[in-house]
Amino acid sequence: MPQADWAEKDYYKTLGVSSKATKDEIKKAYRKLAQQYHPDANKGDAAAEARFKEISEAHAILSNDDKRKDYDHIRQFGGGYGFGRPGGGGGRSVRVEDLGDLFGGGGAGAGVFEDLFGFSRRTARRGSDAESTVTLSFDDAVAGTTVSLGGGTKVRIPAGVGDGARIRVAGKGAPGTNGGPSGDLYVKVSVAPHPVFQMGRDGDLTVKVPVTFPEAALGAKVTVPTLDAPVTVKVPAGTEHGKVLRVKGKGAPRRAGGHGDLLVRVEIAVPKKLSRQEKQALERFAEVHDESPREHLNPYLERHGDL
Repeated sequence: MPQADWAEKDYYKTLGVSSKATKDEIKKAYRKLAQQYHPDANKGDAAAEARFKEISEAHAILSNDDKRKDYDHIRQFGGGYGFGRPGGGGGRSVRVEDLGDLFGGGGAGAGVFEDLFGFSRRTARRGSDAESTVTLSFDDAVAGTTVSLGGGTKVRIPAGVGDGARIRVAGKGAPGTNGGPSGDLYVKVSVAPHPVFQMGRDGDLTVKVPVTFPEAALGAKVTVPTLDAPVTVKVPAGTEHGKVLRVKGKGAPRRAGGHGDLLVRVEIAVPKKLSRQEKQALERFAEVHDESPREHLNPYLERHGDL
């Protein structure tokens, strides 16, 4: 939007903030309103789409320090001044030679004056970056997909994208001014949870696999699921709770090609109920097993006379 039209816009009112609002307050207000009026949340609502454009325009100006400074200068004299022209809106006249004093004798203010009246000094400025959030199903995150955002923008989400990933789309942010380039669009990805797998970075998948105490102590081979056919994983003897076993190439697709790894997190399952025979077997084990897992705590217990 040309700066000459800024005087007709109350961007502070559009975002519901005061003219003294901080950048954080402006950002917070924008995000709240953008979420409320985003076209994706208001399908077919032309009024909501128009409101979203107003909100985005206001944020693009007020979130940029230079644009906000120029805008505030314009508002300082734009409202209620007729600039000495007949029919100038009923405001009081201002002599052109006084405008320099109004703007502090030049500098940024002089640039505003030139922009308003069509003088040649116009600085090309890059548009502000924009942000959006999309939620994908686990299957779409694994396979990759294309999503549609407001204004007909389509964004390709690569295969194997993880929860919280941020995708940059060049040139799809707010338009620049005076011939400047548009800003970029950053799309934050939220991946819906899966009952078994958890998507990690760069195509890695994590799956939690419970094992019994004998399997962890003696070692075992367990079958675990993958995105394709199940695989057999060897659990070494003496495996501790929480140990991660890596299965190469059995994760999700990677952006650069190939597949990530499957990370098998071992969890030792403790039975809640024991039969008489199971209880007797464990009691016999306790009698013959004299190694304590808490030996490293003994020096601290002895210090306080607790042994």
